[in-house]
Amino acid sequence: MGKTIAIVNQKGGVGKTTTAVNLAAAVGKKGYKTLLIDIDPQGNTTSGLGFNKKKISKSSYTMIIGEATASEVILKTAFENLDLMPSDMNLAGAEIEIAEMENRAGRIKLGLAEIKEKYDFIFLDCPPSLGLITVNALAAVDSVIIPIQCEYYALEGLSQLMNTIRQVKKIYNPLIDIEGILLTMFDGRLNLTQQVMGEVKKYFPMKVYSTVIPRNVRLSEAPSFGQPVCYYDKASKGAKAYDEYANEFLLKNNKQPK
Repeated sequence: MGKTIAIVNQKGGVGKTTTAVNLAAAVGKKGYKTLLIDIDPQGNTTSGLGFNKKKISKSSYTMIIGEATASEVILKTAFENLDLMPSDMNLAGAEIEIAEMENRAGRIKLGLAEIKEKYDFIFLDCPPSLGLITVNALAAVDSVIIPIQCEYYALEGLSQLMNTIRQVKKIYNPLIDIEGILLTMFDGRLNLTQQVMGEVKKYFPMKVYSTVIPRNVRLSEAPSFGQPVCYYDKASKGAKAYDEYANEFLLKNNKQPK
């Protein structure tokens, strides 16, 4: 059965979608069957894998509200071992709809039950909020990756996120765990970067990945070409960082990078 992992931080601009797309693509490239689920109404993961959001007829929204099964929604991507469950704009209003539904915090878990055995890893790119969609994701997953940018307000809101995870653990998902903390937009020359790194390691001992993701132009360019960076420019610093991160992620999950 596949391991399900939410990539979450309610603070925007921290490299959440960049991490979702590039980790999933790198893990797929290493031989593991991978599904990436876009549950962010902005749909940047969907367009980042080369799909036109305006032409999506079935999406994670359709699965969440029960109008389609997960299998009916999943799309094959152009990338090795990587499937996508796309997002669409209807997700923006989905929280209001599912608030009235039975099992409102378990809609994603229910939807994913039929396909979990088909994948080695299932990643969920969550919206930058702690609303009902994110709670649904947390209720459905085994663990959580939290990307944190190496900037002044890096830890702002993190206590709120941890509180939400604790509440979900208590009420909906007793087995949820922190998979790890990933430092993004890293520049080791800056004192601030070192300070943020120290603070994060203090709050999350043993949970911070040794791999860090640098600021990188090719990493920023890749989504506009609809490609993960390992396909767009595999020699770039960004591609090498995510390749190294995928190796660290796999080893922590007792899987050998193939």
